[in-house]
Amino acid sequence: MEQSKRIKFREDERSLLLRLLLQVASAREPEIAAVLSGRRSLVSLAPEQRIPALQASGVWFQLLTIADELTAMRARRELEQGAGADDLPGSFASVVAEMAANGHSAAEAQAALDQLCIGPTMTAHPTEAKRVTVLEIHRRIYRKLTELDQPRWAPRERDLLVADLESEIELLWMTGELRLERPTVEREIAWGLHFFREVIFEATPQLYGKLQGAFERHYPGEPIKIPSFMRYASWIGGDRDGNPNVTAEVTGHAMAEYRDTAIGWYLAQVQRLVSVLSASSNVIELPASFKPVLQTALEKSGEAQAIATRNPDEPLRQFASALLARLVATRDGGKAAYLSAEAFRADLSALSSVLEAIGGRAVARRFVQPLLWQVGSFGFRTVSLDIRQNSTVVNRVLAELFALMDPAEPVAPGTLQWSASIRAALTQGERLEIDEGRLSPEAAELLSTFSVIARQISGSDPDAIGSFVLSMTRSADDLLAVYLLAQYCGLSTAPGSGGTIRLRIVPLFETIADLQAAPAILSELLGVSLVRRTVRDFGARQEIMLGYSDSNKDGGFLASNWELAKAQKRLAAIGRKHNTRISFFHGRGGSVSRGGAPTGRAIAAQPQGTVAGTMRVTEQGEVVSSKFANRGTGLNQLEVLAAAVLAHGVRSAGDAGAKESPEFDEALEALAGMSQASYAGLMAEPGFLDYFNQASPVAELALLKMGSRPDRRFGAGGIADLRAIPWVFAWSQNRHLLTGWYGIGSALSAFVTVRGEAGRELLARMFEHSRFFRLIVDEAEKMLYQSDMEIAGLYAGLVSDKDAASRIHARITAEYELTRRLIGDLTGGDLSARFPMFKRRFDNLRRQMDDIHRLQVDLLGEVRANTGPTDRKRATDALLVSINCISAGLGWTG
Repeated sequence: MEQSKRIKFREDERSLLLRLLLQVASAREPEIAAVLSGRRSLVSLAPEQRIPALQASGVWFQLLTIADELTAMRARRELEQGAGADDLPGSFASVVAEMAANGHSAAEAQAALDQLCIGPTMTAHPTEAKRVTVLEIHRRIYRKLTELDQPRWAPRERDLLVADLESEIELLWMTGELRLERPTVEREIAWGLHFFREVIFEATPQLYGKLQGAFERHYPGEPIKIPSFMRYASWIGGDRDGNPNVTAEVTGHAMAEYRDTAIGWYLAQVQRLVSVLSASSNVIELPASFKPVLQTALEKSGEAQAIATRNPDEPLRQFASALLARLVATRDGGKAAYLSAEAFRADLSALSSVLEAIGGRAVARRFVQPLLWQVGSFGFRTVSLDIRQNSTVVNRVLAELFALMDPAEPVAPGTLQWSASIRAALTQGERLEIDEGRLSPEAAELLSTFSVIARQISGSDPDAIGSFVLSMTRSADDLLAVYLLAQYCGLSTAPGSGGTIRLRIVPLFETIADLQAAPAILSELLGVSLVRRTVRDFGARQEIMLGYSDSNKDGGFLASNWELAKAQKRLAAIGRKHNTRISFFHGRGGSVSRGGAPTGRAIAAQPQGTVAGTMRVTEQGEVVSSKFANRGTGLNQLEVLAAAVLAHGVRSAGDAGAKESPEFDEALEALAGMSQASYAGLMAEPGFLDYFNQASPVAELALLKMGSRPDRRFGAGGIADLRAIPWVFAWSQNRHLLTGWYGIGSALSAFVTVRGEAGRELLARMFEHSRFFRLIVDEAEKMLYQSDMEIAGLYAGLVSDKDAASRIHARITAEYELTRRLIGDLTGGDLSARFPMFKRRFDNLRRQMDDIHRLQVDLLGEVRANTGPTDRKRATDALLVSINCISAGLGWTG
């Protein structure tokens, strides 16, 4: 009975949102209510009604997403209330319970915790189609729904809450989604920091508290300590790969903003300590050891007399006031400033210890421990800012410097002389002695960036700089060029032999060819003595970034993922050979085609021994807002990530599902090769580039003004230079979605044709026992379910070469049908029947989505026909709103 009531309430909640939206719509455009309720088609509307109708559809998709988020949170709570925390998938409780059941000792558990280092990395990739203002309204709607979820309200109070909710929907309607101008990098920095202030600062100690509670339940009496293993990073303000708007000045601004945000947060928390620590020396007796600690804190604050006078007989409040004064000085650059976040953390530890000593353990746990954990994770920096640049730019700048230093003998990148020149300069510890006025703007800018890095690393918080990520790494020389530029700019610890570089330099392997070359590149790199010394100084750990997006664009979904898995295993083996621990930085996006997949299952599917407690992942664009817009969701997302990394480390040694199978690997190698061949055949079809450009809104996506960087790295016109984000975005807008499944059907068909019944049996065993293969099949199946070849055919009708359009669309359709059939044979069910929530959500939207696609096809034709300025402006605006609608319906963009 209780369960049926809950289900009914969920249906009422969904109906409530629709009713309120219909009220808002009807007050403005009565015809739009008919569209929302399914009584009228979008394509039947007059041109002037298209934008408000699309706006209404987009708002409805967004409201459904908010409701789904609330439903998921409620379902997790109900499961925990019913079955218990240990049965909650993806939770710390589940992982720790399994550790205890498998006989892991407390010492082993502590060792696993001590090696944990998890780095969610925020990026401002242009995959967030919604404005920040819209995201803020979404948050308020979510919070209002959670209030309505409470049973305590009287009817009058509930009516007031519903009225508030309607006002937020009105605001959402009136605000609009389209950005009026492309966001600046400064605005992107502010956007990223919003999620820290609203969610992540608070969720992080809650995350540690949940893990602590799990260990206390399953390892009672054991002194297991929870370290601050979450180490957040960001690319916002540091990623200059193809983005001329990210300058050395902008990078400096970003680090200042990140620093001020962290210190501002601590000021508020310590102010709370000042307010609550009212313990009187007339009631409690402090340990004698605390008195000199208090005296030192007061003296260092520069306000000893004022604090003592203001708070007599309240030693703990005096201590907190001294910390507050020092934080203010840290923010403002005063004499009493903390020299490091670690010094601040030491004072907090002293406060926690004295509270424990006087019987205030609960007070310390509630008010001080969360702050200790926060300082451990965020320092005085909020995030470590990564610097990213393309190897083409780095090599171009170094070639310019070589030419200026020795005009008589210019050296070209990629030659033996180039390689020898770099190594000789590194060995000799050369410093740069060139008049800056002789540098090109590009060289001056890159060297200025290295100077900003050098100043920060020499300052109070070296960890404010993360890594220098070199995109499109194609050789060891590419990386050594970065080492040399760093040396030129003062980042060397000593000239000549024996020195190191005070900067983590990280290769980014993106294309399939680069992934295949990666082990040889790493082996050659670690053969250079300067690199080995530098890596040793950073804990004998070399980070390597893996690109999911470009490898997918390069070879298709299956081939990309298989090459990524192989590269990790081979790179880890190279690391072991050189006594170097390899940690991986996964450049995942929101869509399946760019590495997006359920977090826990995606990490569980990583090759054995390649995680070992350490992982970085990008949180890109719309993924940031979908994960961290609300506190409950944010905490859950962080827990799923951290619990999966912890589980991978403790399970990998004995977990049967993680063990390698040569038979499976051989089959996957064959499948990946055949899949890539099929995908490459499609790319090579005559007229394919025109098909892509004309049968999708790829050119029009640039009008959305979603991010601060251009869509192409170097401005060329081919697919190779197009960024992976618009590539995936465009194929999703026209419902081909081929980046998530194309080639798999041909591969499965050829495999079974060659191997017969034994091949079928092998695929069935792989589906049952290989986490990697199961993940590939699952995610491809979901993409197939969202694909629609009839809708895709409407877009194909936009292609001017009708013969090419017909031929290419027929080829894609044939592969689609083949893949659907063979995946169905493998799973033994209807497409997506195994994912009922996913299926139900998309089924509920399908009719409206199809209508929007049909209208978008019409709008693309009108915009490209270049009719009168007024008509074209109206059609263009409607087209852009339709793009946002489709993104909202799918749940992701690129």
